[in-house]
Amino acid sequence: MTVHFIGAGPGAADLITLRGARILARCRVCLYAGSLVPRELLAECPPDARLVDTSRLDLDRITAELVTAHEAGEDVARLHSGDPSVFSAVAEQMRRLDAAGVPYEVVPGVPAFAAAAAALKRELTVPTVGQTVILTRIAQQATPMPEGEDLATLGRSRALLVLHLAARYVDRVVAELLPHYGTDCPAAVVAMASRPDELVLRGTLGEIADRVKAAGVVRTAVIMVGRTLGAEQFRDSHLYSPERERPHESCDADRG
Repeated sequence: MTVHFIGAGPGAADLITLRGARILARCRVCLYAGSLVPRELLAECPPDARLVDTSRLDLDRITAELVTAHEAGEDVARLHSGDPSVFSAVAEQMRRLDAAGVPYEVVPGVPAFAAAAAALKRELTVPTVGQTVILTRIAQQATPMPEGEDLATLGRSRALLVLHLAARYVDRVVAELLPHYGTDCPAAVVAMASRPDELVLRGTLGEIADRVKAAGVVRTAVIMVGRTLGAEQFRDSHLYSPERERPHESCDADRG
């Protein structure tokens, strides 16, 4: 009996991985975040599965559900939006399961920033323009940022920044990044990435706050700031260069 932490993807039901869908189809208990996980995914569960919406449960009650299901001999699907490795609150659940001696596994999913990049039709790492992506958020009253991870510090790198959980504070984001990126730096906000109501806002760092407020975006969005968002003139990657030395094809490749 195992708890399966499954990345449900950014929103579209068909962006769950094949592995995640297969596990979901055999688990008799499924815990899911009702406000974030598409309900279409729940149709993948067995018809008689016990479905538990965790959107109003605290950590103790969630842990109790997981432990109880395990003790009853049931595999449990714990659906999280996006990918469990980033801003998922999975770490504290795994810590509780370790203490309780309950086995678990983690099944990765499509993260929100990847879905946002797809919506923008952009590669986030572009040769000679930018090769670094920083995933972060901003300090809020409930959860402060560790020392050295504030936007003013991260912004000095001028790497492409992807901010989660920050749309409500877009004015503050812009104010802290302007000294490092400049008003003309490309910026974008993607809300509800991959969903039917997906909204894509593009502009410069100097414009993006007004566009976000005009669109009424306050949640379920990622903010991206960086030069690669607008890169057009850049050197081709060495990966497919005709000048790159490649191994000779084997004789088997010519058969048939």
